[in-house]
Amino acid sequence: MKTYPSATVNRAVRAIKCTPFRQSLFEAMGRQSIALLGIAGPAGVQSGYTRSLLSQRQAERSLLWLIQVGVLRREVDGQGITDSFRLTPLGRYLADQSPTWTAHSWLDWLLDQRDRWINFSFI
Repeated sequence: MKTYPSATVNRAVRAIKCTPFRQSLFEAMGRQSIALLGIAGPAGVQSGYTRSLLSQRQAERSLLWLIQVGVLRREVDGQGITDSFRLTPLGRYLADQSPTWTAHSWLDWLLDQRDRWINFSFI
């Protein structure tokens, strides 16, 4: 089994805890890919994937951040990239290591915002 640097794991766990998604989304993504339309809007709340109603833009922005930290990847089909997402090996590792993620603290949120700013300001 691959091991990951502790900084990578800490950043990924913090990013997961600070997203508007529930653990059930990550569990579902461990089994299959989940489409953006199944996460955003009323479908996400009804499926238990989100804590509250999210627009497609809000959901996609959070999903893209989880791609940046290495937890998720976009699905690819014969025609190219799709609007579906699933766990990466790091995401599976975290799901196995941390079956329950606690709520984020203010420090978690501040560090996650710092990481987002640093990451997106240099793209």
